[in-house]
Amino acid sequence: MPRFRVLLIGAYGQFGSRVARELSRDDIDLVLAGRHIDRARHLASTLETGAAARLEVRALDVESAYIASTIAALAPDVVIHTAGPFQARDYRVAEAAIAVGSHYIDLADARAFVTGIASLDSAARERGVRVVGGASSVPGLSAAVVAAHLPRFARLDSVDSAISPGNRTPRGLATTQAILGYVGRPFPVRGGGRWIRTHGWQSLRRIRHAALGTRWVARCDVPDLEVLPARYPQLQQCEFRAGLELRRMHFGLWLAAVAVRVGLVRDLPRWAPTLLRLSDRWIHAGSDTGLMTMDLAGIGHNGRPLRLRWSIVARDGSGPQIPATAAVLLARAWRAGRPRPSAGPCLDLFTLDDFMAALAHYPIDASTETLSG
Repeated sequence: MPRFRVLLIGAYGQFGSRVARELSRDDIDLVLAGRHIDRARHLASTLETGAAARLEVRALDVESAYIASTIAALAPDVVIHTAGPFQARDYRVAEAAIAVGSHYIDLADARAFVTGIASLDSAARERGVRVVGGASSVPGLSAAVVAAHLPRFARLDSVDSAISPGNRTPRGLATTQAILGYVGRPFPVRGGGRWIRTHGWQSLRRIRHAALGTRWVARCDVPDLEVLPARYPQLQQCEFRAGLELRRMHFGLWLAAVAVRVGLVRDLPRWAPTLLRLSDRWIHAGSDTGLMTMDLAGIGHNGRPLRLRWSIVARDGSGPQIPATAAVLLARAWRAGRPRPSAGPCLDLFTLDDFMAALAHYPIDASTETLSG
């Protein structure tokens, strides 16, 4: 029988390299691709020892006019796209995958990109393939958290999420550009049963964790803000915040958001390389421990208010493994059995137990506590 073949685009990046490390343990053909062939070769050399996969490297630029023919020539069963920032991407990679009859997964965190991928549904069904956007922390993991805890509620009213990576965790240029793209910019959120306007990296809030102390977070524009209310129409409120562990960086970005709002700064993303270099000067400060929390509130089956907090703590710099895990889960599931053809956001495709089991060999732990009831 032909071997299962995975094309991993952006393989040597922050998240792609972690997807590659996991999938290299599987008995598959794994094509490590990206614009810089030398970096792909270096990654392959680090994975060769102990790899069960047959590793290949290819030069591939997602902005190339030849992307469709390149993917067709490689003939993958699954294309995994990790080369962000997706705020600036179109669907040419997904369309090329569909055309050749390949399933498609991306790690997009861009709201419009993830919600808009459903526009490919007819084409995906016609070719018999599965197309998934946002196989990452949001909405992949966050949706699994909601689904796992929903049975405890008679009515779920709100979902408030926050992510705070450890400062010593490596960060990439694409992620930095994605964040700066919405800093100070307006976007709609669900609040009080209606859609209201807010701004990126504003509305400061503190989250407290028994082991990590206090961290500051601020509003971010992510797919959850649209995907979760669509999936759960009863939600009266859906919010998402993120934060930088070092206060000098977090509040500095808050001031930048104010400057964008009042028109003093018009193109913050172009400063991403400079700001990334500045943040790297402090890479040894703070911790290597990341935190994600999700507060779910509503009415319990006893008729009383119920509020739960689900938390996941990633130590020793393992935080980036979390957004890299959903794509690994899906690729392995599709190798075992053909998925139902469709295109849409990463919702209801794996359970929270499945997700945590895939992280069992990392220093990552999750817990749920009742905050009120």
